[in-house]
Amino acid sequence: MGWWGGTLIDSVQQSDKATFVSGYTRSRSEQDQEIARKHNLTLAASYEAMLADPAVQGVVLATPPPGHCDQMLAAIAAGKHIFCEKPFTMTRAEAVKVVEAARAKGVTLAVGYSRRFHPSWLDLKRRIAEGELGTILHVECTMSGPNGLIPNPQAWRGDSKSAPCGGLFPMGVHAVDGMIDLLGDIDSVFCQSFRRATPNPNDDTTSVLFRMKGGMSGYLGTMMATAGTFRFQVYGSKAMALLGGTVHVAGQSSEHRRTTLFGSYVIQPVKGDAIAIEVPSFDVVRAALESFAVAAQGGAAYPIPPEQIISGVSVTDAIIASSKSSKLEQVA
Repeated sequence: MGWWGGTLIDSVQQSDKATFVSGYTRSRSEQDQEIARKHNLTLAASYEAMLADPAVQGVVLATPPPGHCDQMLAAIAAGKHIFCEKPFTMTRAEAVKVVEAARAKGVTLAVGYSRRFHPSWLDLKRRIAEGELGTILHVECTMSGPNGLIPNPQAWRGDSKSAPCGGLFPMGVHAVDGMIDLLGDIDSVFCQSFRRATPNPNDDTTSVLFRMKGGMSGYLGTMMATAGTFRFQVYGSKAMALLGGTVHVAGQSSEHRRTTLFGSYVIQPVKGDAIAIEVPSFDVVRAALESFAVAAQGGAAYPIPPEQIISGVSVTDAIIASSKSSKLEQVA
């Protein structure tokens, strides 16, 4: 279950929509057992045993990305609804396979792009849709953190096979999903990615240029070996919007990881003074899990449709391909 699995469980302890009843962990570490004791969870002997438990209606996957496809297909076969932490799958082909299987079985799919649920993000989306920023010219995001400096050969984030392009899977996919949410599908990408300072054999500095199908351009930068930052900016012909905040850094409390992703929000018109908008403390993890629970019970659909899930994975496919080819790559 690990540090993020424990965070997911913490988020819904006061919820009337979702309850964790069982868990499975390969290590059965003392930390995992303490999480189970704290929240009165049954630790299943295997993933298959957990899927066979009639008390389990859905599964939440906080596992290394290479296992996501097979784990989701097994859950679909067992008729369990699925909330999968990002990245959804390693490849577009896997994503399509999972989405098609879930549709055939009537299983709800959700992916953990929790930043979408924050009131400040929803406000920015509304302003863009209503034309307040004018014609959108460019969007960019910088995400950085020091987690790559922690030597840990077992960590999937430090393994180039599990996390190609350094910070792309741990952090950058949030920005890719955000660009798709606000501006639509991405047409082409160009990526450069390399290692400068991390002790683990994976890139720590990655930058990507985008061209959206809607005509605007984009940029994403991720760094895994410096101080933690988050900046998401949208430039329009009438105004610029900036959301500032943090990324998840090792050692933060569960509450901090869930409620402080955004800390500042500014709209700067072409003419006139900047407008600072209050950013509320908001548990985005709880909001995402509760939205999943409602959708799984036949309520409102989860706000990230399967087509956008596939689109996001298609973009990461193209980014990884570009990092290897050193060429502009089209998104499938």
